[in-house]
Amino acid sequence: MQTDSSATAAKRRAFRALHDGPALFVIPNAWDVITARVFEEAGFPAVATSSAALANSLGFPDGSALDVDLHLSTLERIVRALDVPLSADVENGYADEPAAVASFIERLAQTGVAGYNLEDTVHEHELYPLDLAVARVRAARAAEPDLFLNARTDIYLGGIGPEATRFERTVERLRAFADAGADGVFVPGVMDAETIGKLAAASPRPLNVLAGPKSPNAKTLHALGVRRVSVGSWPGRRILGVLREIARELREDGTFTFIREPIMSYADANALVRPRS
Repeated sequence: MQTDSSATAAKRRAFRALHDGPALFVIPNAWDVITARVFEEAGFPAVATSSAALANSLGFPDGSALDVDLHLSTLERIVRALDVPLSADVENGYADEPAAVASFIERLAQTGVAGYNLEDTVHEHELYPLDLAVARVRAARAAEPDLFLNARTDIYLGGIGPEATRFERTVERLRAFADAGADGVFVPGVMDAETIGKLAAASPRPLNVLAGPKSPNAKTLHALGVRRVSVGSWPGRRILGVLREIARELREDGTFTFIREPIMSYADANALVRPRS
């Protein structure tokens, strides 16, 4: 994999700066070239990937089941199609041990991405021990310090451990990840404004939350102290829901009412993926 070093460096600086600006950084999650281009065309200053949506689009379930080489080559294709920075959701970094995580991050950097999310779960409902989770962040940071490392904890998303201690355990991890070199911290799964505000106040790094159907709106999240909002696999699953309804209509009704606005023209779809001069 080979990327233009000056353009890549500029994208990485721009991506980092988005976390420090006065506005809330809303970053949409794509899963392939054309969805990333749709978000870029809409005016977003950066795009992220959703590990789940990307894996599903290539025929794999979420959870590091996607072949690592296929994942990296897909990221590189998306990077090359965009003028804005791309951040990658790489789950646990395809490894448990810190040295192996560092090796993967070195490969990830070669795709040209500007940043990545690194989570602290072994499986869906099992956390890495804190000392190991911290060592993983430290190793990843040392491997490629120019990439924006968004350290993620899934305590709320996975409902891990006693509910009464989730806030304290989450803050403990956020602070430990920051001490280990994380540039930002990510807490998916928390929706209520009071908890979000407390997490933002306690976080030593820019806080990223995952939007959901019960989340406060962007203006409220900004007022609560959130710096970054992503949407994960929601757009991908919404598209799949629409496609399932199209399939139902074709199969059961034999009608074609799905061919209606809003629909992208043939020319516009091709223009989104046309090679740039």
